[in-house]
Amino acid sequence: MKRLDILLSEAVSELEKAGIDQPEVDARLLLQHVTDFSRSQLVLRGPEYVDEQTTDCYRRLIQQRIQRIPLQYLIGFQEFWSLDFKVTPAVLIPRPETEFLLEQVVRVCSEEQVSSALDLCTGSGVIAVVLARELNCSVTAVDISAAALEIAAFNCNRHKVSHQVQLICSDLFTAVRYSYSFDLIVSNPPYIAEEEMAELQPEVRQSEPYLALSGGKGGLQCIERIAAEAFYFLRPGGWLFLEIGADQKESVMRMFSVRASYYDKVHVLNDWADRPRVLQARRRL
Repeated sequence: MKRLDILLSEAVSELEKAGIDQPEVDARLLLQHVTDFSRSQLVLRGPEYVDEQTTDCYRRLIQQRIQRIPLQYLIGFQEFWSLDFKVTPAVLIPRPETEFLLEQVVRVCSEEQVSSALDLCTGSGVIAVVLARELNCSVTAVDISAAALEIAAFNCNRHKVSHQVQLICSDLFTAVRYSYSFDLIVSNPPYIAEEEMAELQPEVRQSEPYLALSGGKGGLQCIERIAAEAFYFLRPGGWLFLEIGADQKESVMRMFSVRASYYDKVHVLNDWADRPRVLQARRRL
C-alpha cells in the first residue's frame, strides 16, 4: 500500500515524462475518480494509505493515459454547459466550440417561438439536451451511429429531457421525413479535412470516432449536404446553425451564396478565440 499523496506524486511524474499536457490535473482527476474523493479531500487525506485494489486500478488508468487515451473516456464523462455528460469512444468529446455554437443558437432563438428542432450528428446528445432545456422545445436528434445514439439516450434520460427528444438512426436527413417542418436545425457535423486527419493529436486521432471527425476532402462533404437539403426541412423563417472549421468560412459562404434564393441572413460568427466558427442562416420567408 502507498500513501495517497505519494501515489499522486508518482503519477504526475510518469505523465510528465510521457509528455502529457497538464499532468497534475490529469493525475488528480483520475485519483478523484478511483477514490471518489473531492479535490480538498485529496489534500486533507494525503497521508492516508490507499488499498491495493484502488492502487492497481489507478495505475492502470495512468498507463492508459500515457497511451494517449483521453482523460474523458477514462473517467467516463465530460462537463458541458455546466452539466455532466457520459462519453465513451463511440462519441466525440464535447468541446468549448460547441458551447459557443449553442450560445449563438440560444441568443437568436430564445426570443422566437421554437417548438421543434433538428439536431444532426447528435453524438453524445449534448446539443439535443441543451436545446430541449434552454428552448423548451421538442428535438429530433439524428446520428448515423447506433452506438452513439445509446449514449445520447443515456444523457437525455440523465438530464430529464427524454420526453422531449426523439432519437433517429440516420445518415443526416435520410430517415427524416420531408413532412417534418422544423423551426431550427443545429449541427456539429464532421468537418476535419480527410487530408488533415493524420495531423491530429494522438488522443483525437487514435481514440475518437473517425466518422464523427472526418468531413472528407476539404472537410466539407457533410456541410455541403446540409446546405443543399436543410431548406426542405425548415419552415419559412426557420434557422440553421452549423459549427464549421476555422479555415472554412469562404468555402461555406460560397455554398450558401449559390443558394441565395433559399436562405437569407447568412453570416459566419467568430468564436471566443476570434476564429470563424458558426454558420448562421435563415430559410427565406
